[in-house]
Amino acid sequence: MRGRHRGQPGVGAQQVYRIVGPDGRVTFSDRPPENAAKAAPAPTVAMPSGGGGASTGASLPFELRNVANRYPVTLYSGNDCGPCASGRNFLSSRGIPFSERTVTTADDIDALKRMSGAARLPFLTIGGQQINGFSEPEWAQFLDAAGYPRSSRLPSGYRNPPAAPLVAVQQTGVQQPSAEAAPSNQPPQAQVPSTDPAPSGIRF
Repeated sequence: MRGRHRGQPGVGAQQVYRIVGPDGRVTFSDRPPENAAKAAPAPTVAMPSGGGGASTGASLPFELRNVANRYPVTLYSGNDCGPCASGRNFLSSRGIPFSERTVTTADDIDALKRMSGAARLPFLTIGGQQINGFSEPEWAQFLDAAGYPRSSRLPSGYRNPPAAPLVAVQQTGVQQPSAEAAPSNQPPQAQVPSTDPAPSGIRF
């Protein structure tokens, strides 16, 4: 499967927030709302399990840490997506530290379309480089160009962070006078089931 790639800067490991205001209005942003105490995007570069370093990717070897900070790798994947699994296995076998964003809801699909121009998985970003679809030679070519080693240099026991949803739902306007009023701030359509293996509009 040949992927379509574009060199659009500023994508990286983007976490998109779905913000529901006190009036029920829904907006999307790559930054969490300022008054949301627990709103924090997932790390751009993976940390090993049990790691407590203050800087992202601090336990990586110096050379690998530098390239991972300059050109972070993010995999956008879906449920029951064979090409996504192939891409994930390729990145893991090569020893690439990467973040993973899952596309399972209608909001995720909308965010993916805005980022990549299409609802197609897998979708890979290497720094500002975008690659649609999985092609091992093509992915390898761009990883080589970014400066990633061709064989794993990851420390023993290194684990990439768990996959996280592309769109994180955050509430704004902290109106908590009563527990009964809280559910009304969240429209029913925000509860999109994530069990559908292939959401409408997604192509593998």
